[in-house]
Amino acid sequence: MIPNVNIVKQAGAADAELEVPLAIDLDGTLIQTDSLIESLLVLFKQNPLPACAIPIWLARGKACLKREVARRVTLDVSSLPYHMELLNYLRDQHHANRPLVLATGADAHIARQIAGYLQIFDQVMASDGQTNLSGAAKKDRLTAEFGNGGFDYVGNSRKDVSVWRAARHAMMVGSRPHAADARRRLTNLDRVFKVEAADWRQWLRPLRLYQWLKNVLIFVPLLAAHQFYDIGLLTSACLAFVSFGLCASSVYILNDLLDLADDRRHPRKRRRVFASGRLPLAAGLGMIPVLLALSIATALALPGAFLIVLGIYYALTLAYSLRLKRIVILDVIILAALFTVRMLAGSAAVAIWPTAWLLALSMFMFMSLALVKRYAELVTMRIEHGLSARARSYEASDAELLAAMGVASAFVAVLVLVLYITSGPAHLHYGRQQVIWLACPVLLFWLCYIWLTAHRGAMHDDPLVFALRDRGSRFALGLLAVIMILAI
Repeated sequence: MIPNVNIVKQAGAADAELEVPLAIDLDGTLIQTDSLIESLLVLFKQNPLPACAIPIWLARGKACLKREVARRVTLDVSSLPYHMELLNYLRDQHHANRPLVLATGADAHIARQIAGYLQIFDQVMASDGQTNLSGAAKKDRLTAEFGNGGFDYVGNSRKDVSVWRAARHAMMVGSRPHAADARRRLTNLDRVFKVEAADWRQWLRPLRLYQWLKNVLIFVPLLAAHQFYDIGLLTSACLAFVSFGLCASSVYILNDLLDLADDRRHPRKRRRVFASGRLPLAAGLGMIPVLLALSIATALALPGAFLIVLGIYYALTLAYSLRLKRIVILDVIILAALFTVRMLAGSAAVAIWPTAWLLALSMFMFMSLALVKRYAELVTMRIEHGLSARARSYEASDAELLAAMGVASAFVAVLVLVLYITSGPAHLHYGRQQVIWLACPVLLFWLCYIWLTAHRGAMHDDPLVFALRDRGSRFALGLLAVIMILAI
């Protein structure tokens, strides 16, 4: 039988296709993140002091910066956000015995870690501390190795245009405007791996505007002093609310950037926009100072004491993000303190300072809520990873102890309220202070309800955010508000 000539030709063409090496870029292409920024964040998190040398390293060249940073950190390459459509394509090519080359501007230490993890690359070309293998330098290296038009190349940015032009076939990851521009300029484009563009909702998510609900604590001093009808004071409290929210959002973004590896191992937090790679890390770094500047600009319209409290809050949250969150027990004390600082910020904004009773109540109640947050995280991780689960620096076996401390703090908070009802200040501030007795069982119910919800693994938010979303909690808190108004 005479063989089909077309079939023979197609088989030959396919074999020839597989003999052409395929070079793949790393940052923004194979992984939906930037390995240099990730490394810098890890360096800053584990020890901020070496980060002071970054300008010196950068003065010696970007390749030197990448090498010095890579020598000091280890990325968790198993948790990086890989472009799965591209990765599956590369695995198919690898199984078909096509030569795959990881050609990246990232440092060789990081490139080899990723190549070792994926086990699909035949060769690694990367920056070596002297040469930054990006743009023209990458094109020269690939053409020297395989010849002009002797390789195919997958990239994602304008820097890749010169490499694409030297390649036999160009493949592209992304659908942003610069990628569309590059497509128009290329005549050898063979395939596009699309990346879903982030919409405005994705840009708002890292601000965590729902967390601004915590800042309603700023209004507590005004309400406790029964001055909520004063328009001037209410305006000041509203400005403080906005200023604190902007400051908190800048801290949330910083915290997300420093916790990328931890978030990617969490069943829900791994979907956050920076951890998942839906937003570029550089955008997050740019948003932090902008939000902080807006916060300070708003604070300038308020008394100087508010700006001092705002500075304390920022310093405390920065210390928490960098170090204190990894120290057991101290981390929940700091979380509880941050709730109280919000109340103090409200006091500073309206010049009405809280009583010792209010501070004592807030200390024990917020300590309980901080402990329930850690306990809920541990329960969630234990469901996902079993007895080997960890949440921050806590182990699965710590859950019962955290619950005991948290429930005890909740009961002490109710006890403080009981003692306040029988005190002299309660007689001065409330005409019907006996009505406040009704608040005690309601508060006790709500705190126990929060703990029971966490124990059942249904606490997926910060406790205060959960409370404002949960129907039972809203009813209890609303009833508390009605009782306190009736007691006036």
